[in-house]
Formats: sequence, structure tokens, C-alpha cells
Amino acid sequence: MIQKPVLQLADIKLIAAAAEAEALKNHWAVSISIVDDGGHVLWLQRLDGAAPISAQIAPAKARTSALGRRESKMYEDVINGGRFSFLSAPTLEGMLEGGVPIMKDGQCLGAVGVSGVKSAEDVQIARAGLAAIGL
Repeated sequence: MIQKPVLQLADIKLIAAAAEAEALKNHWAVSISIVDDGGHVLWLQRLDGAAPISAQIAPAKARTSALGRRESKMYEDVINGGRFSFLSAPTLEGMLEGGVPIMKDGQCLGAVGVSGVKSAEDVQIARAGLAAIGL
């Protein structure tokens, strides 16, 4: 049987706090979501001033990233490259840049999804969160 690490609440809080700090440092009003490897929401926060829809988009980006085991930007790139059939993929709603998987020792533990600013800035926030746990 394969053993793999899992996210604990302490990890999630560290990721969320670091992501929030990055967003606040840059004066970015965003929503931040953290999901487990099955795409189930473990954390969701909408910072003051963030658009209400960002609280729907952030978990969708995280879920897509966790289920695909890759950054959600990959799906956006595939669609923008003309493979429109990906728009019909089941359960994948957040096929936009801003979802980053949480990977450790080749295993996906979940993902962070951010929405509210430019896509590259969403990713910057997500990666700041991952850096807080050394990933």
C-alpha cells in the first residue's frame, strides 16, 4: 500500500495566512480557496473588497488543479489553443489560470485557487501560500 502525506489544518492555516499576506501586501482584493486532493473545499476566504464571484471562481480553479494534478492554466492554454472540446470536461469548471496544485514527493495533496486580480497575480498569491509550507 502506498503512503502519502495529507494536508492538516495547521498546514492549511499557514498556506492561507501567507497567501492573504501576499494579497494584502499588494493591495489585491481576492478570494483564496484551498482544497484536498479530491477537490473538496478545506478553506475559503474572500478578502474585503473582493468581487462576490471570486468566491465561486477560486474554489473552481483549486478543484480543477487538484483533480488534474497540474496548474489550471494548462487547461486554459489548451482551450485557447483551439481544443474547445475541453469545455465539456465533466466537473472541471475553473479552467483559468490561478489554480496551483500542492505537490509533495510526486503526490498531489490538494490545490490552492485564487481569483480577483490578473491571473498571473492570482498565481503569485497561491505560490506565496505554498512557500509557507516549504513547497
